[in-house]
Amino acid sequence: MQDVKLNDEPGRLAALRSLEVLDTPPEEPFENIVALVRTVLGVPMAAVTLIDEDRQWFKARSGLGVSETPRNVSFCTYAIRQSEPMLVNDARLDSRFAENPYVTGDPNVRSYAGVPLLTPEGYNVGVLCAIDDKVRTFTTSEVEMLSNFARIVTNELLLRRIAERDQLTGALTRRGFIEKAGQEIARFRRYGRPCCLALLDIDHFKAVNDTYGHPAGDAVLREMVASVVGSSRPVDLLGRLGGEEFALLLPETEPSDALVAVERFREGLAGLAIPLPGGGVIHVTVSIGIAPLTDRIVTVEEWIAAADGPLYTAKRGGRNRCELLH
Repeated sequence: MQDVKLNDEPGRLAALRSLEVLDTPPEEPFENIVALVRTVLGVPMAAVTLIDEDRQWFKARSGLGVSETPRNVSFCTYAIRQSEPMLVNDARLDSRFAENPYVTGDPNVRSYAGVPLLTPEGYNVGVLCAIDDKVRTFTTSEVEMLSNFARIVTNELLLRRIAERDQLTGALTRRGFIEKAGQEIARFRRYGRPCCLALLDIDHFKAVNDTYGHPAGDAVLREMVASVVGSSRPVDLLGRLGGEEFALLLPETEPSDALVAVERFREGLAGLAIPLPGGGVIHVTVSIGIAPLTDRIVTVEEWIAAADGPLYTAKRGGRNRCELLH
């Protein structure tokens, strides 16, 4: 049996954050699993929950009307503290839950079965749970089925993380980047924290492919990503939107600081001698457009479009330069 690290909350939170799943939109695999749990176990409510520092957030839910709850009223908080499934036959008779608002009021939780979502590193990042509004005893076979579903959920969480990365460069895929940028928009609306998005476009990239071949173009893309990632902060996120166009998220960054940061990326890449697969080196430059997040921006597509304006200005102005949207 896999060892479970039950007394390392910082490590558990780090494992949860490494999945990069909090506050992401609904996804079919997880929605299908909670629907199956409801059907197979005959419960009115089921959910995939992830336990953050101070909240329980539902990656998928069926029969539940809220998208998150405070952690201190969540059953699943107790479930992640143990290595075995947690079973509650009658919440009104359990001192931990008898006064819980979800027991005394809507949705009138009576029984609960929760299987922790265990990562390969040994951390319980969340729970797959089945909830009934009637008193019941979950059978051994029902708990075993729920445990099998929980393993599928964990595998899906790990697979979605892999699928978010561009195979050639290691940058986020377009889908992965849009998801992260969407989270930043949600965070901005909740907390008002600054964030900037930069569009990076490699200058004359078609000429690189035409002159030196596609392996050389691939080498340029990999080196460009390595250069930007190597000189950025861990919270910054680089995504490949397509071809030679990349986007960089700069959370907690004011526009003036974003301009300083991307100028540093631009200079670093311009001074880089990129080895070619057939020998020799090549030098490339990038044009960059920056757009701060504002109240007028509602979708990620609007944010990217906002950065596209200064990117066009940078290219029209001679390339190898940064422009900030004013």
